[in-house]
Amino acid sequence: MALGAMAAPALAADKSVAVTAIVEHPALDAARDGVRDELKAAGFEPGKNLRFEYQSAQGNTGTAAQIARKYVGDRPDVIVALATPSAQAVVAATKEVPVVYSAVTDPVAAKLVKSWEASGTNVTGVSDLSPLDKHLDLIKRVVPGAKRVGVIYSPGEANSVAIVEALKKATQAAGLSLVEGAAARTVDVPSAAQSLVGKVDVIYAPTDNNVMSAFEGIAKVAQQAKLPVVAADTDAVKRGAVAALGLNYYDLGRQTGKLVVRVLKGESPGKMASQLSHSFELHVNPGAAQKQGVTLPDELVKSAKVVVK
Repeated sequence: MALGAMAAPALAADKSVAVTAIVEHPALDAARDGVRDELKAAGFEPGKNLRFEYQSAQGNTGTAAQIARKYVGDRPDVIVALATPSAQAVVAATKEVPVVYSAVTDPVAAKLVKSWEASGTNVTGVSDLSPLDKHLDLIKRVVPGAKRVGVIYSPGEANSVAIVEALKKATQAAGLSLVEGAAARTVDVPSAAQSLVGKVDVIYAPTDNNVMSAFEGIAKVAQQAKLPVVAADTDAVKRGAVAALGLNYYDLGRQTGKLVVRVLKGESPGKMASQLSHSFELHVNPGAAQKQGVTLPDELVKSAKVVVK
């Protein structure tokens, strides 16, 4: 908090918000834009009474740590960290500057907070936890006879490891088997997809930053192998997934922005419980489905919020 800001009216002094993301891809970009627009709607306008800075780590955790240290040195009023690796870097760098995370699947597993309750620290935020039971229901609707589900994930990202651990339990409960395809780096994603060919009936693409950054590589393998891909990120549908039930990441950003506004107005992030988002949408791509060897049921297409032509 800037000197004297706590005693001043909410908009009497200029405020500063520093935003960082582990990588640039449409979901995280939408979340960033949602944060900025929510701030503007609340009267904090970039370039007028708000200094709004953004930096991407370009997929590099070392760069994420450098950005975190720079931001902490700059002492903004709030640091907003998008995605698990960036959030972990920022939380490791400061116990004082308010931190609001977003697009983090499991903030407890990522050790950002000790529980889903108010943290009592400098950290709060909004999770993009996926509804795995609903995703498995969607997989069964897309591929009714599916028995083996392949998942591509980053073993070095806490967010992704938490998803896979939860997915193991969910697939078992649903009578399905899970086959893992690990991709440590973005360049490994296509080969991870290729490793699943012949071993699975459908590929599941979670909200993993490496996976989403290289999604076209998965779609290419899926098309060649006639292997349908169902995703957790709706943006993947226009990039070649058959269907996705996912969050609206712009709405997630607006929800995150509301927490940032509360901090800018003087509330302690440690008194705000971490939040979940419930703004899920179904997107489908009948053309991609045909190329990947399946036909989407009419009722599924009719129930979709977005049908990619």
